[in-house]
Formats: sequence, structure tokens, C-alpha cells
Amino acid sequence: MPAAPPAVSVIMPVLNEERHLRDAVRHILQQDYAGEMEVVIALGPSTDRTDEIAAELVRETASNPWGRVHTVPNPSGRTPAALNAAIKASRHPIVVRVDGHGMLSPNYIATAVRLLEETGAQNVGGIMHAEGENDWEHAVAAAMTSKIGVGNAAFHTGGEAGPAETVYLGVFRREALEQQGGYNEEFIRAQDWELNFRIREAGGLIWFSPELRVQYRPRPSVKALAKQYKDYGRWRHVVARYHSGSINLRYLAPPTAVCAIAAGLVAGATLTPLGFVIPGGYLAAIAAGSVPAGKGLPLKARLQIPVALATMHMSWGFGFLTSPRSLARKVIESRRPAVTAPTQA
Repeated sequence: MPAAPPAVSVIMPVLNEERHLRDAVRHILQQDYAGEMEVVIALGPSTDRTDEIAAELVRETASNPWGRVHTVPNPSGRTPAALNAAIKASRHPIVVRVDGHGMLSPNYIATAVRLLEETGAQNVGGIMHAEGENDWEHAVAAAMTSKIGVGNAAFHTGGEAGPAETVYLGVFRREALEQQGGYNEEFIRAQDWELNFRIREAGGLIWFSPELRVQYRPRPSVKALAKQYKDYGRWRHVVARYHSGSINLRYLAPPTAVCAIAAGLVAGATLTPLGFVIPGGYLAAIAAGSVPAGKGLPLKARLQIPVALATMHMSWGFGFLTSPRSLARKVIESRRPAVTAPTQA
């Protein structure tokens, strides 16, 4: 008889996820996977019904021997602290990270476990497939899956399977997490990149595969999207200062655009109308780029794609430019060296 698939722990940091939590957990419990599973939800200080829904899920799965839901507290509300608390409370050899607004495809866990075995990787991950539920979210999803929105990021736009610097979410071997001491809790954002960097430094393989897809629900408003991307930019600059050589032209494009547009507006208002060519050219570019990105969407959604693109670009660039050096210093002081597994005698 073939050996039973390894048991899996699914860890989920949540904060104000009443809208999507039940659906996200349903996508986990309905996985096409023959092995035992558990779901550990780390509860931040939510102000909506997230805790109540989580308690319902615990009760509803209490008699389910292969897919129980457990909860652990995360008083700080910080994602890396939540992840570490959930890892500590979990017990199985494979650890699957899922967010409270992420919907796993039906064979996600089975495929990830197979890829871990086939590649020998310490962590595998795939595509963050953004899907909206209304016109604005459809527009954001289109922006997030287009090259004009996110450049050539494979986990957004797809690509060939192979080694990667980092992956979206991730399915880990527990020994890799324990060996590295989990996530660095000073990284409020970009904690995935930092952990994967340590795993790679220790000689481990991070593997990207387009076979792995997670449906992602975009932020529901311009304000929420702007905050998300400002934080992304802010923490990507921390990463650049933390690890020299990790920056590339894709990351420099948004802050360059912010500076160029600001300079063009100032020049146009004070020196010559020719200055307005720069912001005008940017607007024309995102308007043109939104046409293929919005193919097949309703008109109201297509019209909002340039707004989503500009919000993402400008917020990311502003966050990158205003990221304080003091934040990077604090993070650098918390630097954890990669831990290499001891060699067998």
C-alpha cells in the first residue's frame, strides 16, 4: 500500500477578516487531499466579527478528526507574530501559510506536497491570483495581474516553474521554519522575503510553480489600496537597506515615477507648460495599459483600472521614498543569521 500523505498544518493570521474568513477556511477544509489537516487561526485585535466567526468554525469542526480548526491569540496584531504563534501551536510536518482573504484552489495542498517531494525544496509557492467581487475590486485585480501594474513579478503574472528568491505565502517543511526560528517579527511587511532569504542563505531551495494558485481578494477601497501599497513600498526600501543588492529596476520604477511627476507638475506650474508633458505622458500610459488589462470586464470596472494603477504606483513610490532610515536600522539590529542544519556524522 502507498504511504499516507504527510499531515498538514494550515496557519492563518487574521485581523478584521469577517468578510472572507469563513470562505477561506471552507476552501482549506474542502481540499482534495487525503492526509490529515489542521487549521490554526491566529487572532489579532479585530473590531469586526472575525473572532465570533472563528469561534463558530472551532465549534463546527470539533468532531472532525481530519480537519479541526484551532485559534491562538495574537495581541499585537502583527502578521509575523501571528505566524510564529500559529507555527508554535501547530504540530504537523508540512506548514501551509494562508491569509484570511486567500482562497486555495482545490488541489493546492496536494500539489504543493508533491512539489516539495519532487524538488527537494524547503518552501514552494505559486500565483497570487487576484479576483474581485465588485467593479472596483475587478479593476484592482486587473491592475494587480498586469505587467503595467506589477512589472514581471512571477507570482502576480505567472511564469516558468523554477527556483525563486521568494514566493507568495508558501508551503514549508516544518524543519526549515524551526531551523530558522520562524519569522523575524520586526518585519511588519516583507517578512516572507526575509525568511526565504535566510532559508536560501542556509542552502535551502525556494521553488515557484504556476501550478499553485491562490485566489486573492483585493482591498475594497482606494484608501485601503493606497495604504497597502504605501506599506509595500516602505518595507521594500527597508529590505533594500537590509540586504544590499536586492533592489532592481522594477522596484525603482514607482519612486522614479513619483519624483518625475512631481517635478513635472512643479515645472509646469512655475516654469513652462512643457513640464506637464511628464504627468500627462504617465496618465496616457496607464490609460493605454488598462485597455488590455481590462479585457472582458464590465465598463465600470474598466474605467477604474487607471485609478487602481495610479494608486498602486504612486503609493508604492511614496512609501519607498519616505521610508525612514531609523526603521531600517531597527530591523538591521534584529538581523538573524541564517542557520545551517548540522551535518550528519
